Amino acid sequence: MADASHDSPELDPSEPVRGITRSDPSLEAEMQHALGGLSESDMLELPSSKAVLPKIRVDHSTRLGTVVRVQGDDVMVEFGPKSHGVCPLRQFKTPPDAGTKLEFVIERLDAFENLLILAVPGAKTKAPWESLKEGQIVEARCVGMNKGGLDMEVAHHRAFMPAGQVDLRIVEDISIFLGEKFPCMIIELRREKGRMVLSRKAALSQERGKMRTKTLSELSPGQVRDATITSVQSFGAFADLGGVDGLIHVSDLAHERIKDPSEVVKVGDVVQVKVMRIDLNQKPPKISLSRKEVMQDPMAGKLEAIQIGESISGRVTKLTEFGAFVEVAPGVEGLVHISEVSHDRIASVNQVLKVDQIVAAKVVSVDAARRRVSLSIKATIDKPLSKREFAAAKPQREDDTAMARLRAKFASNRPLKGGLG
Repeated sequence: MADASHDSPELDPSEPVRGITRSDPSLEAEMQHALGGLSESDMLELPSSKAVLPKIRVDHSTRLGTVVRVQGDDVMVEFGPKSHGVCPLRQFKTPPDAGTKLEFVIERLDAFENLLILAVPGAKTKAPWESLKEGQIVEARCVGMNKGGLDMEVAHHRAFMPAGQVDLRIVEDISIFLGEKFPCMIIELRREKGRMVLSRKAALSQERGKMRTKTLSELSPGQVRDATITSVQSFGAFADLGGVDGLIHVSDLAHERIKDPSEVVKVGDVVQVKVMRIDLNQKPPKISLSRKEVMQDPMAGKLEAIQIGESISGRVTKLTEFGAFVEVAPGVEGLVHISEVSHDRIASVNQVLKVDQIVAAKVVSVDAARRRVSLSIKATIDKPLSKREFAAAKPQREDDTAMARLRAKFASNRPLKGGLG
């Protein structure tokens, strides 16, 4: 079984991230590559090439609205049947009661949620920088794409995320994050310049580290668990069990033979697996998984229907040096050993058979556990007689005509007469 570890330029997913700072050489190089020679302030001021937020003119007008309810840290407000807004609860001295009518300042429109962002007149609308710090996990929304990364928004503040910080592994198309909200770690914060750099990868790694400890403490051979496919390789697929990856070898992905794991799984698929082996002495731990162990074998019922000794017909699918494979049912092949092809001794199977030929065969044996069926073609054909057998079975030579007459003459019951006259 191949090692469950795999090379990646990203962070080791099995290790929690304690904190990433701008002093890290790898992050500094990544930022320089993402910025392409531009300063970070220039980058944050560039228009997004694929911005998804429409430009809404903020007029800060005041409207009368009705408090619908308090939900978490937000106050939900209704202005009409199709006009709703949200105002931070922290702007109120005491939580307002449902049904209360109040004046609200229209800050902007959240096009993703189709909600008006509101403020209490005279209240401080932006979250203070003092509440944010490096290493903190915050919820951020992707509001656009820019050269080298994503434009983000955190509590009404703009931020930047380099493309390499978007995920634990390389993401070919980061545009899939446009409009999405997700946790990120603040890896750089410069209050004097109003700049923030975020990393979703660091947040995922930190969460993954917490999950990893819990998962390893619960994991044991024989367990059946859900796992998410994280990487597909030629030799198998890696699956996340919850903070730690295991390897599903290509031979354990399906009951049928497959040439490439991508035939049956893709990244992001959630599959059931059985834990086969765990080696905690490896770093990261080596965990072997099997998908086929928890899947019903489609061959099982088909093999049970095949009876030893019955004669069946099938199509020749493959010729080898040792015999021929014959499809006797959809997805079920039996082997005709070269010694069972013909009563005559043959040097090669293709002397008698060819691919796609329809043949009759008798079932010699069925091994359901090994998914093997043995067939015999010669068992359906009468064996030719040997020379000795042929001679023994050949009719005796008929008597000549004279002997036949004599036999007929003396075969009567008349008494024979002797002497003269």
